[in-house]
Amino acid sequence: MSGKKLELEIVALSHSVTQSHSYAVVLGEVNGVRKLPIVIGGFEAQAIAVALENMQPTRPLTHDLMKNMMSAFQIQLQEVLIHRIQEGIFYAKLICQVGTETMEIDSRTSDALALAVRFDAPIFTYEAILDSAGLQMDENTPKTAGTEEEKKGKSKVTPQKNELSGMSIDELQTMLEEVLEQEDYIRAAQIRDEINSRK
Repeated sequence: MSGKKLELEIVALSHSVTQSHSYAVVLGEVNGVRKLPIVIGGFEAQAIAVALENMQPTRPLTHDLMKNMMSAFQIQLQEVLIHRIQEGIFYAKLICQVGTETMEIDSRTSDALALAVRFDAPIFTYEAILDSAGLQMDENTPKTAGTEEEKKGKSKVTPQKNELSGMSIDELQTMLEEVLEQEDYIRAAQIRDEINSRK
């Protein structure tokens, strides 16, 4: 995929209200209001959180080790590019500089983001990906997700993923707005994928 590249920043790390062990990293469009929630695993969520909070584990985590090895061999991470989405799965590349040579390395998006935070590298995606998978958010939406307890207090019972297929596009859009208000980005990503699968 090609086209206009847009810069993203990590604006929230969200835990699922409805599913344990599910997390979403929420990327926000720099100078824009669209958000791109990406469902990731618990280990990767922890790796991103540790780096975002500038915590120093007593022994290096896997992504710290990768950064240390890259630095030792003078490989600089220039940027992360989320270049494709297929069936709800995001694909990323590490754009690295080795001397005068530029290299592109395939990566899981969650690993790429964990490294981007450690290298303080910019994150980009294409306009077409934000158009298809981004969620339009109100500018007043808080940048940080509430605690799990706060969310449980305002959470409504929502249908599970397989029940989404029986709902109309209008019902899905309404539900999408409700779960975004609750900041349940994992449910939002599932609903978004169901809507996109019908287009």
